[in-house]
This record gives sequence, C-alpha cells and structure tokens, in this order.
Amino acid sequence: MRNTHFLLAALLAFAGRATAQPGAAPLRLADALAEADARAFANRQAAAAANADRARAALPLKGIVPSARVEGGFIRTTDPIGAFGTTLRQRAVSPAAFDPARLNFPAPVNNVQGGVVLEVPVLNGDALTGWRAARSAAEASSAVADWTTVGTRANVVRAYYGGVLAQQKVAMLTQARGAAESAVRQVERMVAQGLVTKADALQARVRAGDVTTQLLQAEHDARSAQQQLALLLGRQDAAPVALPDARHGDTAVRALAALPAPASGSRAAATLQRDDVRAARLGARAARADQQRAAATLLPRVNGFARYDWNSPATLYAGRPNWTVGVLASWSLFGGGSELADMAGTAARARSARAGEEAARASALTEADAAARAVTLALERLDLAALAADQSREAHRLVEKRYAGGLATIAELLTAETSATGAALAHAAARYAVIDAVAMHRRAIGADPGALAALDAAVSTVNTPRE
Repeated sequence: MRNTHFLLAALLAFAGRATAQPGAAPLRLADALAEADARAFANRQAAAAANADRARAALPLKGIVPSARVEGGFIRTTDPIGAFGTTLRQRAVSPAAFDPARLNFPAPVNNVQGGVVLEVPVLNGDALTGWRAARSAAEASSAVADWTTVGTRANVVRAYYGGVLAQQKVAMLTQARGAAESAVRQVERMVAQGLVTKADALQARVRAGDVTTQLLQAEHDARSAQQQLALLLGRQDAAPVALPDARHGDTAVRALAALPAPASGSRAAATLQRDDVRAARLGARAARADQQRAAATLLPRVNGFARYDWNSPATLYAGRPNWTVGVLASWSLFGGGSELADMAGTAARARSARAGEEAARASALTEADAAARAVTLALERLDLAALAADQSREAHRLVEKRYAGGLATIAELLTAETSATGAALAHAAARYAVIDAVAMHRRAIGADPGALAALDAAVSTVNTPRE
C-alpha cells in the first residue's frame, strides 16, 4: 500500500508541474481577450476575408470613374494600306509616295507609336449598381468578421473560466485526497488496536483510491482546458496557459448578471444590432442591388474617350502628335437570353437573402430570450448549490463529531466526506455556469462578452466556499 501511494503521489506531482508552470505569470482575462482579438485564428481568417471583399468592391469602379493609360509599340510592315497610313501618320508623305508602283509594292516601313488614352464612362447603369452591390457585400463581410470577434471573445471567457474551474477542482480534490489518506492511516491504526474491523479499513482505502482517481482526471482536464484556451488565443504551441489560482466569490459572480446592456432602447432593439443580424441585413441589401444591376444591363451604355498619339520611324513619343476624341453609345438588345437568366437568378437570390435576414432577426430574438432564461436558471442553481454545500459541510462536521465519539461508523463518515466534496465541486461548477450563461447572454443581445473582465478586479483569494 505504501508503494502504491508513493507511485500515485509521484504521478500527481508530475501532473502538477506540467499544469501549474510555476515560472509563468497567471494570465488575466483582459489580457487573454486582447490577445485573442489580435491573434485568434478565426478572427484573422474572418478579417482577411473581409479585406478581400473590400478590395473586390472596387472592381466595378472601372465602369464609373475615368481611367488613363500610356501606350507604346513598334510595327514594321509592307502592307500597302499600313505602309501608306504609317507614312501619313508620320507626316512624311511626298508626291513620290503616290507613285502607283510604290503604293502597290511599298518598301518596309517602321513606326514607333506612343499614346496617352483617357476613357470617361458617361452612363453605365450596371457598373453603378454593381458597385453598390459589391460595397454592401463588403460591409456584410466586415459585419461577419465583427460577429466572429464577438463569438471568439465569448468562447475565450468560457474557456478561461472553464480552466479556472478545472484548477479549483484540482485544489478541492487534492484536499480531499489528503483527508482520505489521513482517514486510511487512522483506520489502519484502529484496526491494529482492535477498535474497528478490517472491512472499515478496506472502505477507507476504496474511498482514498476513488478520490485519487478523480484527482488524476481533474489534473488531465485542467491541462486540456488550458491547452484549449491557448488554441483559442491563436497560439501555435501546445503549452498550457497559466491561469490564476484565486477564486471568485458568489457575490462577484452574481454581480455579472447586472452588467449594463447596450444603450439602444429595449433588449429586442439591442439584439437586432447584433453583427450577424447586421450582416444579414447588408447581405439582403447587396442582393437587391445586384438585382438592380442585372436589370441595368438592358439599358444603353455611353462612354467617352480621348487619345493623344505620336508616330515616329525610330523614336518613342517623337514627331508631331495628333489627337482624337469621341463618344460611343451601345445598347445590347438581345444577348441570347443571358440577361433574362441573370435577372431571374438575382431575383431569386434577393428573395433568399430577404428570408435570411428575417430568419436572422427571429433567431436573434429567440436566442436572446433563451439566454436570459439561462442566466436566471444559473443564478437559481447557484443559490441551491451554495445551500447544498453549506448543508453538506455541516452534515460532515456532525458525522465527524459523532464518529469521534464512537456513535457513527466509518461508512457514514466516508459517505459524509464524499457528499461534502461533491457538493463543493457542484458549487464551483454552478459559479462557472453563471459566468458561462452571462457571457452567452451578452453575446446574444449584441453586447461585449469581454465586459466579464471586470472579474479580474474582483478576485478573492480567501479559501472559503461562499462570501
């Protein structure tokens, strides 16, 4: 038995060193949130997608704003028309150039052409409406990125305090293991003195083994929780995050439910300001604008242009320049039915986006109501868990007193210890449930879950179950 206890103690010491990381400073929630905002994988992916959509939104501007370009080129030709035209452009025509033999069989002519071209869109309805659609789609993508950030912050809060809860379980079970091993030693001495039976000693050992098993599992869970938090923060190594050992009291946790909501009227109105609802609204706007773009393809297009050209036998931008200006109107009357197909497709997508917007609004309101009920339920469960923990501790104290007086059996004592430990763990879990419910409620109503960082200033290091 002593060898078994030594092995278990060695395993627990190794797990404790791997989890606690004595050299690392505990991470505050505010710092964890700031790190996640900048480094979280999901945030970075959503931000990159939003940036790409913003860049694509500028593409339709080609049909709206003027454009300019510079041209340069070289040709050598014996084509009769090309040769005579090149000579004319170079302003080198002489009477000899009209010799029929020379016109029919010209010598090779070189031309270095340079030009400056200005294109001015005058009326392109499809480009204008397409730009509006792309801009709304880019804004929707930005709203999605913002919603991703809010979701990440909520998950960081949950993971952070999940890790703190896991460490609290380790601390409680460590104390319970010490008490169970002390009981084993006491019962073994009493067996040697003939005061209790061997069955009592076996029961004490079973209890100690059960607590040790729970502690090993708790150590594993604590390390996994810290690694999951590191993953949420965007860290690429598997090193666990060092979390504070301090515990928050019930009063500080209950105060979270009173955190102010967004100042935008009713809770329903605040909920509709959620970034995912905003993204759905902007997506519907983009779909409507795209529907207008498809209809605008049936309208005439008018574009203007201006050119300045130089032609020289050997030098770029040499010789006397010439200019050209013009306006071009075009009207596509029928494109094989592609315009009608485009209009039908965009109309269907607009209806789908409109339904998606309505669904997002309804879902947000439903989620907010459910989240509010979850907070109320979590607070009620915390009250019950706190009462159960108090009663279990008092029951354990009374049974322990009776056991010391010989009025209770070892089985009763061990049962009372098990009940007290379970109630204490349930009380800690109830605190975490309130934090989790408040974080999800703030996300559901469009508020910042990061406001729970107020708990950083409300840490209580007093090792008592209740305030």
